[in-house]
Parts: sequence; C-alpha cells; structure tokens
Amino acid sequence: MGITLSQKDNGYSQGFSVFEKEAPGSEIGWLKTTRQEAITKFLELGFPTLKDEDWRFTNLAAIARSSFDILENGLDKVSSSDLAPYQFQNDNVVELVFVNGHYSEQLSKTADLPNGVIVKSLAHAIETEQDILQDNLAKYADFTSEAFTALNTAFMTDGGFIFIPKGTIFETPIHLLYISTGGQQPSITNPRNLIIAEANAEANIVEHYASLNDDVYLSNVVTEIVVGENSSIGHYMIELESRNAFNVSTLRVQQARSSNIKSHSILMGGSLVRNNVHPVLAGEGCDSLINGLFMSTNRQHMDNYMKVEHASPHCDSRQLYNGVLDGRSRGVFHGRIIVHEDAQKTDAKQTNRNLLLSDNAQIDTKPQLEIYADDVKCTHGATIGQIDENALFYLRSRGISKDASRDIIMNAFTNETFESMSVEPVKEYCANLVTNWFSLRKQEQAA
Repeated sequence: MGITLSQKDNGYSQGFSVFEKEAPGSEIGWLKTTRQEAITKFLELGFPTLKDEDWRFTNLAAIARSSFDILENGLDKVSSSDLAPYQFQNDNVVELVFVNGHYSEQLSKTADLPNGVIVKSLAHAIETEQDILQDNLAKYADFTSEAFTALNTAFMTDGGFIFIPKGTIFETPIHLLYISTGGQQPSITNPRNLIIAEANAEANIVEHYASLNDDVYLSNVVTEIVVGENSSIGHYMIELESRNAFNVSTLRVQQARSSNIKSHSILMGGSLVRNNVHPVLAGEGCDSLINGLFMSTNRQHMDNYMKVEHASPHCDSRQLYNGVLDGRSRGVFHGRIIVHEDAQKTDAKQTNRNLLLSDNAQIDTKPQLEIYADDVKCTHGATIGQIDENALFYLRSRGISKDASRDIIMNAFTNETFESMSVEPVKEYCANLVTNWFSLRKQEQAA
C-alpha cells in the first residue's frame, strides 16, 4: 500500500484514507465504522505527553516525531531456521507466525483441533467468523480514551484469533509468534489478538515478540481476552524486540463469574517499552493473577502500567511484578487497583520489587488504590534496593565466592516470577532467557 504515518502534514489521517480501502474486511460495514471511529478518536487524542498522569514517567517524543511505514510484508525474509531461537522445546504446540504483522501459513504449525476450537489469523477470521468478531472485537479495549488502542483499532490488519468453545479444555499451548524484519525506514505494525473462552473452558496462549535485526520500528499491540464463566486462561507475554524498537502492548481481559486469568510477562527487549495490563473482574468470584519480570540495561526504558478493576463481589487479585535494572536504564511500575462500590469482599494485593544493579539505573514506582466499597481487604507494597549485603555476607561466610553469592541472590529474585507458570516448556524458555541475560551482563563487564 506504500503508506507512511506521521504527525507531520496530517499524515495519520491521509494514511488512513488509503489504508481503509485495502484493509481486510474493508467492505464490512460494522468493521469499517469501527476503524473510522477509532482514527477519529486517535486524531482527537494524539499521543500522550508527560502531562498525562498515566504517562508522566514516559516520554513519547521519539514516537510522536517519527514517521512510520506500514510494511506490506516480509514473508520472503524469514525462514524456518530463523524461528528456532524463539520456539519452545516441545513439538506439541500450535504456532501461528506473523512476519511484520502478516500471517505466514508456510511458517506456522497447525494441528488437528478439537471440535469447535478455532485458531487462525484475524485476517482470515474477518472472512469466516464475522458474527463472533462483531460481538467482541473492539468491545473491551477502550479506543475512545486510549490513544495507542485507537491507533491499533484504526489500522488493525492481522493477529491471532482463538476461540475455545464451552466445556473444552485445550491443553496444547497456542503460540502467537511475531517476527519483525524491519525495513529501510522506521515501520509500524498493529497486531490485534482476540481470544475468547466460553464457559467451563481452559487454554494457554503465548504472545511472543522478537526481531531478526536492530531496526527501528513500533509494535503497537492490542489483545482482548474474554473469559467465560468457570473458565481459566493462562496468558504469557514474551517481549524480545530490537534494542532500537518501541513496543506498546495493551492486554484487556474481561472476566465472567468464577473465572480465572493468569497473566505472565517477561520483558527484555526494546528501547522504549510500555506494557499495559487491564483485567476487569466483572463477575462474582473471579481470580486474577498479574505476574511479571522486566530486565533492562544500557538506556532501555520499560514502563509497566497495571490496572485491576474489581467490579463484582468476592473476587481476588494478586499482582507480583519484579524489575532488574542495570546500566543507565529506567523502569516504571504503576499499579492501580480500583474497587467499585458493588465489589464487596474484595481481596487484592499488589507487590512490586526492584533490584538495581547499577548506581545509574532508575525506577519510579507508584502503587495506587481507589476503593469505593467498605468491606474489602487491599494491600500494596513496593521495594527498591541493591543486592542485600546481609544475604551476601551470609553466603560468603559459608565459603561461597562473592560472584557465586551474587548469582544465587539474583537468581532467587528472578525465580520468584516462574513459580506460578504452569506450562513447563514456556517456563523453561523464560528461565533460559534470564540466565542468558545474566551471562551476557558478565561478559560485558569482563570485556
């Protein structure tokens, strides 16, 4: 399509006018209307600035002043062997591969699915699953007040579509692997994922974002998950973008009665990363876990914005987010728990721990409670510190070298994140990422 998006010369508006004519489902009335409403909102909102309270620690000027090409595809730039570093040590996986935001059937691994289970690209689903999409797509992620969600909704082209029907327990992990090859100019992709689990269903989904080079690009991701009554979804987010890339990801979860969501995030790549996680516990008796680890170095900036909404009574939520920061990197944790008036007997707990490995690393943490019910139990806490000297002394007093003692302490800190992960191949993959991160750090210090 040859579209370039820029704030200069009304570029986003002009780019959209070209895009919407060729976009998947451009002839479908409700989808066309949704995209048009979204671009209108984005043009009204613009990119957030430091004056926006939810973005006060993250400067988006580098994104706002850039021009981004929408790449047609990069399917010929990727082979199966290129994917090996991003695949799990388990053949029992359904894997959809996207290159520069476009689905590749050739690179993907499909399998015989149980009756009623649907796993396909969103572009394909627009052709075949219109009734489900019309009822759910863009119904939960708020494009009326969130600029990046509006931008994604206006330019959404492809992504993962997963439907788990009533009463189905689908044990095979579903891997959505997004590979960026970049281009000569900065580029943009807007992956859009829709995951629906009907009542009494279970599944595990992995979103995985990686790059084959160090190009500049923006991944603007939006995922909507609808969890039916008594259903359970495990969601994994692995972010390994180019060190020159921007990644803004929004996960919006809608939970029905007695449902369960476990969200796990591992963030390591990117120059500027913003991870939004927003579950709404809409039905009585829900459980929600937000678990994450971010590790930054050099001048990386990683911003984690967690917003948990308790909208019904007798719901429990837990947040456990750990950060490891090195070099001159900067981290942000903004955890917000909202307990609505009807959400009596809420039990919510938020914990953020941060380990600074450098005197120049910086973390801003902002736990926040908004409680409008009177019979609740809500706590939050945040810690920032360097390696515990008492623990280091204890280990050294038992004959363990200083380097080995530091390794033990750092591994103990990061391993906490893996304890609640239930998909072993994914858990092992993430643990190896952490091990490699520490090994690379040692090599750089020794050089």
